[in-house]
Amino acid sequence: MQHNRHNQYHNQQLSEGLEAGDLAHLVDNTITIDEYKSKMGSDDEICVIAFKVQGKDPARDLVSFIEKSYDWVLDADASSGELDDGSYLVFVEIDREADMIANLTTMFGDLERLTSVKFADWRAKTVKPNQEGDISAESLRRMIPTSPSEYRQRTRKMVDDIDKLKISAGLDVNTKAPKNDLTDSLKRAAGII
Repeated sequence: MQHNRHNQYHNQQLSEGLEAGDLAHLVDNTITIDEYKSKMGSDDEICVIAFKVQGKDPARDLVSFIEKSYDWVLDADASSGELDDGSYLVFVEIDREADMIANLTTMFGDLERLTSVKFADWRAKTVKPNQEGDISAESLRRMIPTSPSEYRQRTRKMVDDIDKLKISAGLDVNTKAPKNDLTDSLKRAAGII
């Protein structure tokens, strides 16, 4: 039964030039969330999802599919250079809002046809804080702040936790960047000063 359904989908075009299974075995089943900075705005307003894809052309195909398929995607882009293993990163930027979890689960359901990665086999990792889980709505809600205020609150809590660890280790607590020419130039470039 599964085989027949795959053949049925294989003949249906997913988007311009792509068919079911065209990116099979080319997209890693683990994504990262908020590991990379947004190009479109501030990190508290925009969530960045990153995929690892084998090859430049498959990365471009994934970008094209995502941009054409979802009007809630602000931007999708492939890294300009390859990683050490020859793979490329695909970055997807979305607004940090209440609907984002439902939108993401829909996208991963659709990506099952394109990549042959089953929905249950997708994994997600975050670095702030360091978490890992599946991509069920429940797991994504636990890992991804869905509003700018929730993102700022989680980020502030992480800084507070690090400060508490420093205090318990007998280290000085200094959460501010040192004031010097380098930090001043970075602040100017970022438009902070």
